[in-house]
Amino acid sequence: MDEKIIGILGGMGPEATADLYYRIIRATPAKKDRDHPRTIIYSNTKVPDRTAAIIGEGPSPLGEMVTAGAALEQAGADFIIIPCNTAHFFIDDLRAKLGIPVLDMIELTAEAFVDRLPDARSAGLIATDGTVKSGIYERRFNDKGVDIIVPSRNMQSKTMKAIYDHIKAGDLQEGRGVILRVADELITKDVQAILCGCTEVSLVLKDGDLSIPVIDPLQVLAEYAVRHALGLI
Repeated sequence: MDEKIIGILGGMGPEATADLYYRIIRATPAKKDRDHPRTIIYSNTKVPDRTAAIIGEGPSPLGEMVTAGAALEQAGADFIIIPCNTAHFFIDDLRAKLGIPVLDMIELTAEAFVDRLPDARSAGLIATDGTVKSGIYERRFNDKGVDIIVPSRNMQSKTMKAIYDHIKAGDLQEGRGVILRVADELITKDVQAILCGCTEVSLVLKDGDLSIPVIDPLQVLAEYAVRHALGLI
């Protein structure tokens, strides 16, 4: 059985990229080093801000994403995963420029969501303005009969500050406190689960932290990538 080489198109942000690789390691059923799948990481920290591009306030990140993706392809990666939710707005254009598959973290999360919570009909989304405005979660989840509920305008503003001013800056504790308050507001809207719709949120919010399930796309992606690389799916 030929194993596949994982390519991580990272840098958006660097800590989320490192966290994804650690999750891949932890998700691998390994007893020795050689049991782990080969993984190539391109941490391109020069990718323009995805939210700014989506809301029309910054340049497109696609060029830098293609540069990183092409480098991974040339280095021998068999498929690519991206530890950035907002970047998935550009996934179709990225796929068109590359010769290897790019896995869709959000589609995989929608599938995992309905498998775990088949009776759930709504989920609270904690994400950047770009992800919220893009509707990328709505498109994947609505097709499966699940409504996406977003925070109030005030709480969405606090979410952005938590992500950009605290978590991306390394202040995880303060960022976590804000994210927990945002989650509490969403729970009052009778959602059945909370989605970590930003990889920075994944750094500070874990399943078990709340009174309802937390579904983490970064964890879903890590587990799927391992199974795919090992030829288990």
